[in-house]
Amino acid sequence: MDPRTLTASYAVCRRITQRYARTFYFASQVLGPRLRSAAYAVYAFCRVADDLVDRAKAGAEAHWVQRELDELQRVVAALSTTEELSLVRFPWYPALRQTVRDFGVPPSLLAKLLEGVRMDLEKSRYATFQELAQYCYRVASVVGLMMCHVFGYRDQAALGYAVDMGIAMQLTNILRDVAEDYRLGRVYLPQEELRAFGYTEQELARGVINDAFRALMAFQVERARRYYQRAWEGVALLESRQGRVCTRIMGRLYAGILDEIERASYDVFHRRAHVGPLRKVVLGAQAALKLPAKAWEGSLWETPATGAWD
Repeated sequence: MDPRTLTASYAVCRRITQRYARTFYFASQVLGPRLRSAAYAVYAFCRVADDLVDRAKAGAEAHWVQRELDELQRVVAALSTTEELSLVRFPWYPALRQTVRDFGVPPSLLAKLLEGVRMDLEKSRYATFQELAQYCYRVASVVGLMMCHVFGYRDQAALGYAVDMGIAMQLTNILRDVAEDYRLGRVYLPQEELRAFGYTEQELARGVINDAFRALMAFQVERARRYYQRAWEGVALLESRQGRVCTRIMGRLYAGILDEIERASYDVFHRRAHVGPLRKVVLGAQAALKLPAKAWEGSLWETPATGAWD
């Protein structure tokens, strides 16, 4: 392949990441050019797939979205062949194919992601957390598994920790976006847990924040933190030091969203919880430097100051 074509394709992936994944783009700055470009290629594919679901939620015809997902399925199949695809339609494809080949990323993981995306077209409610966890695995954990291949790993156990990190981050997204998702007709909070805490969808529709809702959200936040805690233990199993630092930063910044949800007394209806630019820099630096977590709201993130992750 013409090197200029490949360079241009990686540039497309970088622009997609910079536009749609500000937290990941921020964390990726600790990576060297080779790992950073590969990470952007992985993200670009994930973003393109996720964008199709966003369009479906916004009212696009379901059959059109399914057809586009079928096209992405064809892209995944082409990764294992020498088939060339349209650079006009898939400008990110050369970079993705090169990344898959250079880092041994299994195309089956990309196919699994598409399965998760299709779930959003087929389900709008989840009866149990077990059902939700399967969704989280497909749309988020498989991304962590791909990044394990990019960063390299010292032990197969790293893959299990990557699964935990993906579930933690997707749960964080779900808690942050409760109101937005409901407006789009989706409730990710498990139905049996809504009932257990005595909170109804009718109250959700009205944005009611009562004791039942706060207890429900506190339970969800604590669950997400437990997943972060388990995932944190696996960072040391990544081969790349840059990858370890990037993963620490990403995890800490995403966990910071949980802190913001708590700080707002679980009001996710009137403002979207996020980590502001200054705090992002502070938390990112603390995570990168492995500073003690005394000042961090999430006590599960407390780690020794030196040596634990290298």
